Amino acid sequence: MSSRANPKVAVLMGGPSAERQVSLSSGRECAAALRDEGFEVHEVDAGRDLASVLAELSPDVCFNALHGRWGEDGCVQGLLEWLGIPYTHSGVLASALAMDKERTKDVYRRHGLPVVESMLASRDEVRSRHVMEPPYVVKPFNEGSSVGVYLVSEGANEPPQLSDDMPETVMVEAFAPGRELTTTVVGDRALCVTDILTDGWYDYDAKYKPGGSRHVLPADVPEEITAACLDYAVRAHNALGCRGVSRTDFRWDESKGLDGLILLETNTQPGMTPTSLTPEQAAHTGMSFGELCRWMVEDASCHR
Repeated sequence: MSSRANPKVAVLMGGPSAERQVSLSSGRECAAALRDEGFEVHEVDAGRDLASVLAELSPDVCFNALHGRWGEDGCVQGLLEWLGIPYTHSGVLASALAMDKERTKDVYRRHGLPVVESMLASRDEVRSRHVMEPPYVVKPFNEGSSVGVYLVSEGANEPPQLSDDMPETVMVEAFAPGRELTTTVVGDRALCVTDILTDGWYDYDAKYKPGGSRHVLPADVPEEITAACLDYAVRAHNALGCRGVSRTDFRWDESKGLDGLILLETNTQPGMTPTSLTPEQAAHTGMSFGELCRWMVEDASCHR
């Protein structure tokens, strides 16, 4: 980061992905917090002219508040490397790897981290027959925020009728019953474990609408489950090559004890909205939202 007393920070937000609205919310919150921390902040809605906008703006740091494809999958990271602008969160390879849910699971498996059975299949094949014994979940292999998730219940007679806007290749994974847990990693430290409570499926609305879910932190779970989540989150962060902040999501079937804990995915750009999990966990450990945003800017670099 620049040694200027008042570094210029471009907060990248919006963009063309399915998670545009979430990113705009994240970006506005982060921009306001960084202004309060004394930074010169410019909000940039990332479009196809992003390279020329940044070249003209010449920021000292880019705070990446983009979510979903293009902003979270290594594309914008590569652009920032090309422009030589230090940026937050993970680099090109880790971002691309973590965004691909099936390749993420391959990395987890190689590092001894527990996952459920999964596979890639064509959209048409999934529509035509059960490619896996129900219950199972169908989702895009490269989106986040529970965008385009189909839950096929046990005993379902018909395969899911995926919408035409689903990608041609989708991921199918065995449904993991149990509680939804998550752990944030900041730098090399896992913060805590949150138990996410919803009345139904933890979908897009449950994640982002006020009252859509309730967050219990620290999670009321056995000490061995807390310790495992903290350990697994750091191991996943390191195995994928993440930098800065990441958040790993789990499912835990408490009837099976430690054997019932599995990793779902690692988010390299966790949400930074008012209802988001990462700012809550940071606050629980004594780091304010502004301090978290400042840490991310001060941690920014190229070659991540």
